[in-house]
Amino acid sequence: MIKRIDHKRMGKSNKGWLNSIFHFSFAEYYNPKNLSFGVLRVINDDLVEVGEGFGTHPHQNMEIISYVVEGELTHQDSMKNKNTLKRGEVQYMSAGTGVYHSEYNQGNQTLRFLQIWIMPDKTGYTPNYGDYKFAWEDRKNKWLQIVKGSKGDAPIQIHQDANIYVVELEKDKEISFQVDARRQAYLVQIEGKSIINQEAMNPKDGLEAIEEDIQIKACEKSHILVIEMKSKMQK
Repeated sequence: MIKRIDHKRMGKSNKGWLNSIFHFSFAEYYNPKNLSFGVLRVINDDLVEVGEGFGTHPHQNMEIISYVVEGELTHQDSMKNKNTLKRGEVQYMSAGTGVYHSEYNQGNQTLRFLQIWIMPDKTGYTPNYGDYKFAWEDRKNKWLQIVKGSKGDAPIQIHQDANIYVVELEKDKEISFQVDARRQAYLVQIEGKSIINQEAMNPKDGLEAIEEDIQIKACEKSHILVIEMKSKMQK
């Protein structure tokens, strides 16, 4: 089953310094029919103005992945980690029993990043942080696995049976993504336009695939992220 989600129908928030699109219920956007997709709880597409950001705040029992699309993301946390990430780079924080952190745009242009929350396979993990500066060319016209749960060799591992991949396709290039039986995937068309299983995808659109392979053709240069996981029907 394939279902396209138009970004124009997603939840939205504009605080001036922060402009967000919510793929699932979050903050002031609440839709009881759109709380999550399996273990995937949050995808926020955030634009943060220069000099602004999220002040120090707590989290518990959530696997949090940030994927930088444009600009710079500066992280600091109560585990004494501090780092700045740029386009195509990834940070991971397992909130576990509790952690405080802040995320700021200390660069010279608007920051865009995807904030992804995945529910862990159990509560009570020891908090952990990691980041990785992937080479951009490693995702050109091929899938790059950036996060692993159940399989693969990505340098970032989370506490859940979920895997994250990215690709940048040149115009007219095609690529497929396999979704096995009892598995599902959620796709974000980060940049560019493509045709996916006969659905026209625009920038910031989402797509659900349940036990059905994904076939992609780029109409223009396209930057795409996929989160693959066990089916929400599987216990």
